[in-house]
Parts: sequence; C-alpha cells; structure tokens
Amino acid sequence: MIALIIGILVSFIVTIVGTPLLIRLVHRLHYGQYIRQDGPQSHLVKRGTPTLGGVVINLAILLGWLSSAIYRYCRSGDVPSPSALLVLFAMLSMGMLGFIDDFAKVRKKQSEGLTVRGKFIGQFVLATIYAVLSLMIPTKSGFASAQAGISFVEKPFISFEFAGRVAAIILFVIWVNFLMAAWSNAVNLTDGLDGLAAGSSMIAFVGYAVIAFWESYHLKGDNRGGFAYAVSDPLDLTIIAVCAAVACLGFLWYNTNPASIFMGDTGSLALGGLFAALSIATHTEVLAVILGGLFVIEAMSDVIQVGYFKMTHKRVFKMAPIHHHFELLGWQESKVVVRFWMIELMFVMLGLVLFYGDWASRSGLLFG
Repeated sequence: MIALIIGILVSFIVTIVGTPLLIRLVHRLHYGQYIRQDGPQSHLVKRGTPTLGGVVINLAILLGWLSSAIYRYCRSGDVPSPSALLVLFAMLSMGMLGFIDDFAKVRKKQSEGLTVRGKFIGQFVLATIYAVLSLMIPTKSGFASAQAGISFVEKPFISFEFAGRVAAIILFVIWVNFLMAAWSNAVNLTDGLDGLAAGSSMIAFVGYAVIAFWESYHLKGDNRGGFAYAVSDPLDLTIIAVCAAVACLGFLWYNTNPASIFMGDTGSLALGGLFAALSIATHTEVLAVILGGLFVIEAMSDVIQVGYFKMTHKRVFKMAPIHHHFELLGWQESKVVVRFWMIELMFVMLGLVLFYGDWASRSGLLFG
C-alpha cells in the first residue's frame, strides 16, 4: 500500500509541477497547436496553445511507477516485473511515435504531422515488438505476460494455439496490432475538446486499477478463496494504472477549458497504447470495449461518418468525431466534456460490475 501511495504522490507532483514548466518551454520555442480549418470555428481561438503536454503525462507515469519500484526493492528486494516493463514499453513507444508526429506538426506549421503510412508503419513495428516479447519473455510469477488468444476475462474464449505455436504467435501479433492501432487512435480522436481525453482516460485507468488490484488479491497459488487468475504480476499493473489515472488528473488542472496546454499525440497515442497493453496484460481485451466505451463511440462515429459519406455523399453527423456534432448542435464545450465524462464513468461502472459478476459466477457465489 505504501508503494501505491508513493506512486500516486510522485505522479501527481510531476504533473502539477512539470506541466507549467513545459508550458513556458513550449511558449519559448513557439511550439503551439495548429487547428484544423474544417473544424468548429470556435476552436480557431485555440491556435497557438502549447502542445506536447503528453511528455509530462508519460514522465509522471514512468517516475511514479519507478519510485514505487525503488521503494519495493529497498523494502523487500522485489525487482520490476517483465509485465510492467512491457506495458511501459507499449506506452512510451507509442508516446514517442506521437512525439514525432507532434514535432512534425509544429515544424511544418500545420495540423497534419506524420503521413498515415508513416504512422501505420510505426505502430506496426512497435506493436509487433511488444506482442512477441510479451509471449517470449519469462516472468517471475511463472504466468505469461500475455495469452495467445482473445479473452473477455482471464481464459481466452478464442485460443490461437489451435493452429500450432508459430501460427499462434503470428495471429497474436495481428491481434495486438489491431488493439494497439484501435485504442491509440480512439484516444487520439477523443482528444478534440479541452479535458475530454485526459478526464476520460483518468476514469478508464481507475477502472483498470480496480481490476488489476482484484486480480492481484485473487492470484493463482495464493489460496484466498474464490476464482483465481493466472495473470503475471498484477500488483505492478495496478501501480501503473493508478499512476496513469493520477497523471491525467494532474494534467487536467491545466487542460480544462480553456486549456493552457494540449496533450497532443504524444499523450493520446501513449495513453491509448497503455490502455491496450493493460487489457492484454490483465487478459480483458474484450471487456476493455466496455471499460473504454466512450473511446469506442468516438472512433466508431468517425468510421460511420467516413464510410457513409463515401457510399452516399451524405453525413450522419454534423461533424465527426461525435463530440463535434454536439458542439454544432449548440452545446457549450464544457457541457459536452462533462457529459462525456459521465458516459465514460457509466461504462467503467458497467465494466466493473461485469468483471465482478464473472468472478462471482466462477467462484460459485451467484447460484451456489
């Protein structure tokens, strides 16, 4: 518990202290956000707002976890788990890709950075490295950092092992690439209003902190009663999820409307990559669709808009992603953000109910 508190304090302090320092640095370098011209006209006043705020978010999560890991090592000799390092690799590598994209935008002085092809290649390479390492690297718990299959909770309901080990790895790499691309881009699309992505991510990571903590308390071999999980080092995952939630909370102080800084792709791609990696590490890839329900809605609204327009040359929404649709209906930006936070909170609550219901059912508590 002390390790968790240390992680919380360090992550919060880093964002609260580090963000204004970054704002001053970005102002000095003239690295301001460039706003898409086809977006809501009310957003044009945001042109020049400092970006790259994701640098502080990533640093806060990393330093929060690291300080906690140092404390655990000094107290009991616990070394960082491979599962935690892999999850952090997913976050930081996607964050680095986002940083390159953000840097390209400010250098070109436009709202488009990396090409779609360049971003896709980067995500493919990084996700493939993560996927292969998560299956290959041994862990101190004896449980793999990932399972070659698709899980709702714990045991895969679709196992890739039916095709043989090599084919299973290939199928898993494809699956992980889909998850990484889907979640990182979904969070990126959500990052269109002040505080929307940061607040929604905070809520989502609280959900994953609860799940990882519950799995750490009901781990196979601990004999605490009830269904037990074969998850690698979930306590480390808990600390990372909590640090992520706290980092987003601290960043919100400066990112709420009117935002003093944007997280940029450096933050949104990193948070999406972290969310995907946590779903893989906790064996809840399908449950994540509910836990990150708002991100799914944002992404699907964009897919529906583009697909329907190509087929009919008509639009389903006034503008996509869907948060812009409500803006153009006359809702104030802050009203859209708060209501979307509430929607994400309801998704997380539903996800936790389903998660606990699954555990209770497997433990024989529902009908026993």
